[in-house]
Amino acid sequence: MSTYLSSIRKQFEYYKLLGDKSIAQLDEAELFWQYNDSSNSIVVIVNHLWGNMLSRWTDFLTTDGEKEWRDRDAEFEDIIKTREELLEKWEAGWICLFTALDSINDSQIEDIIYIRNIGHSITEAINRQLAHYAYHIGQITYIARMIRDQEWQSLSIPKGESRSYNAKKFDQEKHRGHFTDEFLGRE
Repeated sequence: MSTYLSSIRKQFEYYKLLGDKSIAQLDEAELFWQYNDSSNSIVVIVNHLWGNMLSRWTDFLTTDGEKEWRDRDAEFEDIIKTREELLEKWEAGWICLFTALDSINDSQIEDIIYIRNIGHSITEAINRQLAHYAYHIGQITYIARMIRDQEWQSLSIPKGESRSYNAKKFDQEKHRGHFTDEFLGRE
């Protein structure tokens, strides 16, 4: 697998982990919390991510990424009713994505695929989806952090610990690695 494909997989895994850890800090009722009537709850965001992932990554090399069977508008309705259902959709979306990523070989990376009839190289399509998912996972994390307030457990470097974290990093020899390795338990 190319360095790009390996790196991008790690980045998707990292964003999934951020979502996993954010969702895990909330009780079931908190997953349904909305700031106001026009904002999305975490369950709605997860439902949208699930629908997008299934549409974009199912048969992505041979069919348009916006599937005829996708009902995008319904993704923003209160369809999910339980934590279990949320987690099932969350995992199903990621499985679809990782299965598709793992099917790509280096010779295909510049092949053209389509999303709503717009041609993208596979690299462009992957980058598009990484940015989209990071955007929504940032929303999930922000909502969860607002809800947990002082009880929030940091997902990266805790506030006030940057200096000690950096000192630990600079005590190590320079080496090749991926920024997600320590968060994904690979360091």
